[in-house]
Amino acid sequence: MTVSRVLNGYPGVAVATRRRVEKAMTALDYRANTAARVLAGGRSRTLGVIAVESEQFGPSHTLFGIEAAARDAGHKVTFVTASPNGGDMSSTLEHLRTSDAEGVIVVAPVRQVVDAITGVDPGVPLVVVGGDPEMDVATVTIDQHEGARLATEHLLELGHTTVHHVRGPKDWIDADARARGWADALRSGKATRRRAIVGDWGARSGYAAGVRLARESSVTAVFAANDQMALGVIRALHDEGRRVPADVSVVGFDDTPESAYFLPALTTIRQNLGEVGRRSVQLIFSMIDDSVAERHVVVSAGLVERESTTSPASHH
Repeated sequence: MTVSRVLNGYPGVAVATRRRVEKAMTALDYRANTAARVLAGGRSRTLGVIAVESEQFGPSHTLFGIEAAARDAGHKVTFVTASPNGGDMSSTLEHLRTSDAEGVIVVAPVRQVVDAITGVDPGVPLVVVGGDPEMDVATVTIDQHEGARLATEHLLELGHTTVHHVRGPKDWIDADARARGWADALRSGKATRRRAIVGDWGARSGYAAGVRLARESSVTAVFAANDQMALGVIRALHDEGRRVPADVSVVGFDDTPESAYFLPALTTIRQNLGEVGRRSVQLIFSMIDDSVAERHVVVSAGLVERESTTSPASHH
């Protein structure tokens, strides 16, 4: 019983006793048998995590946050990837169930995957990270709309008459929310809205958008839906002879570690992805314990002002 309490992280074991047990486990190279523990009515202390588009900054850093939070709570994480169209969602969930996952967190920024999740019975508690808070399933999200609104309002408050937008792919929930935030801020500021240019999150698509925007002399402010596209926009403006921020102000979204070292340093929207990971693990634990207080968690975003924005008065 004492060994079991140490293995499961339960209180009530003296420090000296816990150290003796841990020392013995190390000496014997002891590993708990998860299947036996579950059969005996215990908990597997394992969470399943389904990742989609994990090469992108937001999903990848959210996965790091989830793993860190689960590890701090004494849980293991089983990672699996799913296709961007969500066609393998049933088999992916079944794989995690047979791996004795107590609950599943799905990092799903793509609408097709979210639709696929709502169409199956997960069989275990499930949390969607990056989904729509209007969904029937539990969600943890960054306030993408608010972040985009802050970015756009920052440029309008500097005196720019309008803000052009390089948005993310149309099948991404975050991209849609950021585009809505941009449009709503322009509407509130009674500013003219031009059609957004669609990118693919990569710097190359940002560069292509930047070339188009650079050739319009009326363009003085651009909000790119992520920092990588903002980087492409800045390079294109430079190549086309438009100075940033003297001629065109640029704001990104994500606050990647590199954004402070762009030339100029990028004004951007910071997402606290570590907090998203922590809150998603907290929520799945509360669902496992049947003690849910709230099923939809929204984490705020904030503006980080740097050198890539200024008032249009400096353009002269």
